[in-house]
Amino acid sequence: MTDVILQMRGITKTFPGVTALDDVNLTVRRGEIHAVCGENGAGKSTLMKVLSGVYPHGSYSGEIVVDGQPCTFGGIRDSERLGIVIIHQELALCPNLSIAENIFLGNERAPRGLVDWNRTNAEAAELLRRVGLDENPTTPSMDLGVGKQQLVEIAKALSKRVRLLILDEPTAALNDQDSAHLLNLLRGLRDQGITCVIISHKLNEIEAIADSTTILRDGRTIETLDMAADVVTADRIIAGMVGRDLEHRFPEHEPHIGEEVLRIEDWTVHSPTQHGRVVVRGANLSLRRGEIVGLAGLMGAGRTELAMSVFGRSYGTGISGRVFKHGREIQLKSVGDAIAHGIAYATEDRKRYGLVLIDDIKRNVSAAALGKLATRGWIHDNEEYRVAEAYRTGLNIKAPNVSAVTGKLSGGNQQKVVLSKWLFTDADVLILDEPTRGIDVGAKYEIYTIINQMADQGKAVLVISSELPELLGVCDRIYAMSAGRITGQVTRAEATPERLMQYMTTVKEQ
Repeated sequence: MTDVILQMRGITKTFPGVTALDDVNLTVRRGEIHAVCGENGAGKSTLMKVLSGVYPHGSYSGEIVVDGQPCTFGGIRDSERLGIVIIHQELALCPNLSIAENIFLGNERAPRGLVDWNRTNAEAAELLRRVGLDENPTTPSMDLGVGKQQLVEIAKALSKRVRLLILDEPTAALNDQDSAHLLNLLRGLRDQGITCVIISHKLNEIEAIADSTTILRDGRTIETLDMAADVVTADRIIAGMVGRDLEHRFPEHEPHIGEEVLRIEDWTVHSPTQHGRVVVRGANLSLRRGEIVGLAGLMGAGRTELAMSVFGRSYGTGISGRVFKHGREIQLKSVGDAIAHGIAYATEDRKRYGLVLIDDIKRNVSAAALGKLATRGWIHDNEEYRVAEAYRTGLNIKAPNVSAVTGKLSGGNQQKVVLSKWLFTDADVLILDEPTRGIDVGAKYEIYTIINQMADQGKAVLVISSELPELLGVCDRIYAMSAGRITGQVTRAEATPERLMQYMTTVKEQ
């Protein structure tokens, strides 16, 4: 039997006005972990959707060959019959169904039309064991964290006798511990003969796990690297992705820090769903004019909960503490109050909470400050267009015009639309929660440049990030959180990964 399980030859896929894939070739060896990387918009996810049948045969040109046989997939079920299963970046579990029900959804254990629940739960338990979970199969999926949901998705794939597993950004929303567990699981699946194709922007993970790496750029295949035979570094991969060497991952920036803009004192927040649980305890934090401040912490540390609760109490109950703006205490009882006081919050989940994906760029940009464009309740369309167009060109949003649908943009360009929306509110305090999550290195550099420009305009910027190198490269000062408490702060000159990690894993007595 040939060592090659998959060949994609000359794949070309077009959308109206856009060529997403242009004569792309991909060869995957049996039993390997094959990484596919490239900038946002390079065509990675589109290629995998062609392979899995999301884009059916006839909607693209080129050939798919599996085990030496040409294949024409009319839909996902056709590819799954050959053991090709895709796990998308946005997990698709039904929250109100149990783990077992999700695993066998559409593939029910139902002889004679009736579900055999004993068999369903027993087989689900065995699949959970294979992926390293000891949860009860009857547990509702909504009770699982993101890391465990990702493992349930893999268990679901295993139930379909997967031979070729495709994972799109599987660790994008995971903390370091969950990411390490997932990568170890993929190594174990490889040892069992399951071939994996993984799309990832995390180059350190690609270096650690991939046997081969194919680089796409602008919808074309650039090269495939043998990770064992070739001398492959992160810089080598980046050069292929962006078409140039990036000597510096972060733009140069000379800070000009002024007076204090925002101060939070003794801020405490309780969970809205778990009675009596404190998620933020006695937090104290300050931001100054022209300063970029980082907030580091492991998943569950309380960073997002702190930010959302300050932003008009959009998270939490039993909130106490004081907020000062320019030395004067302010009340932030609603999101409207926060916006009125010049505070903006760019959410970590831009697709769910930050944007209206089915609407155009123009309306997304104006959404948080419609009053600036209205007279007696009527929006001035021409002015709305002019404002959005200014942000499109100023922030280099790659779209033909501001009437483009936001959901069609790449992740980096969607993030620029989010930033445009909050810049239009004239906020002088900007809280950016995971501003580069799911974004490639080239787009990250552009986002960092925009953050520097915000600071140069005199705004105070708080950056929440799970990536320590990002905080170390961008921020003038960094706070660390652990178990709901701020456990320390360091200046850029004092900051090291080791010192921050020490603060991030410190648990103070309650």
